[in-house]
Parts: sequence; structure tokens; C-alpha cells
Amino acid sequence: MDEDFEENDEGPRYDEPEAIDSMELYQSLSNLVFFSDDMYLRSQAQNLNLVDQFLMTLEYKVLRELLETGSTSADTCFLLAQSQMWIFAAYELLRTWRQRASEIIKWHANHGLEQKLDSLKERDKTGSHFGLRIRIEQIERVLNDEAIVAELDRQRRHTYIPFTRLEWLRVSLAKHEVSGNPKLVALMPGYGRINNWCGSLDFELENGKYSMGYINRRDVADSIRHFKLTAAPPSDEPIEGFDVYMSGKGFEQD
Repeated sequence: MDEDFEENDEGPRYDEPEAIDSMELYQSLSNLVFFSDDMYLRSQAQNLNLVDQFLMTLEYKVLRELLETGSTSADTCFLLAQSQMWIFAAYELLRTWRQRASEIIKWHANHGLEQKLDSLKERDKTGSHFGLRIRIEQIERVLNDEAIVAELDRQRRHTYIPFTRLEWLRVSLAKHEVSGNPKLVALMPGYGRINNWCGSLDFELENGKYSMGYINRRDVADSIRHFKLTAAPPSDEPIEGFDVYMSGKGFEQD
């Protein structure tokens, strides 16, 4: 991940805030199946988008003050707190969507969609439970168009690597552990350094065997903005290679 922070031939890897469409993150999330017809998912995506715009401005402000004075400003503590809260919110939103997608795919494979639909309808006999009504309508959509299942699977693959990186960061910040291995204590959980290009706070990730580099809130936001859902999803090989790298499997220390 270290190369993400280096300057390339076209300049720094981070776009200036004014060059980013103010609704780009929200629009990218809205392209995920079920976001368009779920007002609660859309609301969370809108919140994430609004706070992202606020934090980008603050990140660049903190960076400018560091470059001008050579010291961190009082705003840095607030930036750290808000960055962690944003990261937790981004994780929960994507986790919620991926879990829902996984359930639909599983129920479809097990021929259990109609049974699940009947169960939800039984729980909402009056038709007044808004959350259940949304779930009912989503399952009815899938029963009427099973191509949605294949699209859910494609989108899960597209989001797998960005989400897993976010998950590792979230576990380090929130649980002070290494993701997937609660016996391993995270390296400096919550400690962030100001990124020299965008001002977002860099957090180091490691797996108990080696450092995997740094990742910051802006990296997470950009990875969501840049979901390439119309492209071919990653195959098993790059996903498996990514998992091996993240876990450190097969690594032997000298």
C-alpha cells in the first residue's frame, strides 16, 4: 500500500477537494443494488458523503498549518476523532450492505427466498413496519428478476478488497487487534500521522509478521468513490492473493 502515497508522473495521487464532485461518494454508493430503493441506506450514504466533504477541508487545513508552522495545530485532535468516527460509519454501512447481499445470494441458492418472504410478511401483518416493508419489496424484486442475484455477486467481488482493507483498519482502531486474529495486539492503534499530500491521518497496519503499509480515511473515501461496478469483477486469483498478503500466510521470518 505504500506506493499509494508516492507522487507519480501525473502528480500527487490525491485530487484537490474542489476537483471532486461533492456528491460523488454518495452517487457511487447509490449504484449498489438495493441502495436506490432503500431510504435508510441512502440516508446513511448521504451522511457519509456530507461528513467526507467536511473532513477533506479540515484535512487540508491541518496539512497547510503543519507545512507553514512545522507543528501540528489543535485541530489535529478533532480531526483524529472525527476521522475514526467516519471510518466506523463507513465500515458499518458497507458491512450492512454486504451482509444483505450475502443473505440474498444464500437464500436464492438454497431456494429459500419465498420462505423468507413469507416469514417477513407474517411479522408485518399490518404493513406498517417500514424497515420490514423495504426488505419484503427487495426480496420480491429478486423473485421477479433473478438476474439481481448475479449482480449482487459481482458487486460483492468489486467491493471485497476495499471493504477488507477498511475492515482491517476498523478492527485496529476500534478493537486494538489484528483483524481475524484477536490474540494479536494492533500496532499503535489509533495513532495517525498527517499525510504529506492530503492531510488525512495515516494509520499503519500490520499482521503480526510484517507491516502492510499505511491507510488513511481519504484512501477509504476514494476507494468508495472509485467503485468500478461496470467493469469485470476481480477473479478468485487476485482476491486469494490479496488475502494471503493481508494475513501473512507462508511468510517465514529469518
